Amino acid sequence: MKEIAESRALLGATADLSLKELNGLYKGLMKQHHPDRFTDEAGRAAAEAMSQRIIAAYKLLEGLHPETRAARAEEFERTLSSGIAGWQYKGRVLSLSFGDGSEHAFVGVPANTYNKFVAADATARFVRRHLIGAFPQRRVSSAVAA
Repeated sequence: MKEIAESRALLGATADLSLKELNGLYKGLMKQHHPDRFTDEAGRAAAEAMSQRIIAAYKLLEGLHPETRAARAEEFERTLSSGIAGWQYKGRVLSLSFGDGSEHAFVGVPANTYNKFVAADATARFVRRHLIGAFPQRRVSSAVAA
């Protein structure tokens, strides 16, 4: 959750921003901090570091945005059907690895929900019933082409 707040602060975004507005903020900041705008080496290096932070913040917020999740819902259902291959829980983030090679993260998952997930006989059903829609979700990596 701290990473989300830091990303929003960096981009100057609020929680209720549309995806189009978020994209506008991102493009404006990238124009301002693009390394090609600087001729001196120190300015270019600082701009490169800042642009990498801006890109990472945008990708995080874009991946968590409800419009993105809605657009990828059908894809996620196919991914979930491939089976859960593994998971990792750290800092209230539950990362799930799937049989198709993709990875998705659910942010803000409390320890008691994680414990219920681990104890569940049908983890895919638990994800559908208790994680989707209840916690911000983002795709960390895409499926591997067969």
